[in-house]
This record gives sequence, structure tokens and C-alpha cells, in this order.
Amino acid sequence: MEAIAKARHIHQSARKVRQVLDEVRGKQVENAMNKLHFTPKKAAKVIEKTLRSAVANALNREGSEVDADKLFIKEAYVDEGPTQRRFKPRAMGRATIIRKRTSHLTIVVAEKE
Repeated sequence: MEAIAKARHIHQSARKVRQVLDEVRGKQVENAMNKLHFTPKKAAKVIEKTLRSAVANALNREGSEVDADKLFIKEAYVDEGPTQRRFKPRAMGRATIIRKRTSHLTIVVAEKE
């Protein structure tokens, strides 16, 4: 049985979130939670929160008996979200664009058989 959790419009670039996500993809949920809890990156907190949501979705799904100890991260990926554009004044009347990037995180957990 699978369960999905999504976090949308995360105020961090997809590249930075991917660095942390690559560390936990495919691992047991308990090991991944432990690793994320002690990772000193902003993305780790968001990934941990989304992973907790996916586990809760799996446990509370109607008509399914899921063992929390057997759950693992089946899929985990990050896509780019909308980019906010701001302009910063520069020398000689020019302007530089500042991109404030966002990302969408998706985590799928499943039970090992």
C-alpha cells in the first residue's frame, strides 16, 4: 500500500532541496527521519515534515493495515515551482533580475514485503 504527501511552494531552489533528498531516497522511514533530524540544512526540516505527513497518510488510510516499521521511501522527487522576479538597481541606470525560486516536493512511502 502506498501513501503520498506533497509540499508545494517551498521557498528554496529545487537544486538545494535535491541535495538533501538524495541522502534519504530509498531508505527505511525510521532511518531517514533520524538522518533528516540531524542534518543542518533548511531543506531537511521541510523534507522531514513532509515525510511525517506521508507516514500519517499511510497509517490513517481507510481499509488498510500498515506496519509503520516496514515503511520505506519508494519515491521522492522535487520539481521547480514558480519563480518570483525582482529587480535590483545597478550602475549606470541598469537593473539586474533577482530570481526567488520555489520548489514542489513529493514523497511516496510504501510497505516492504
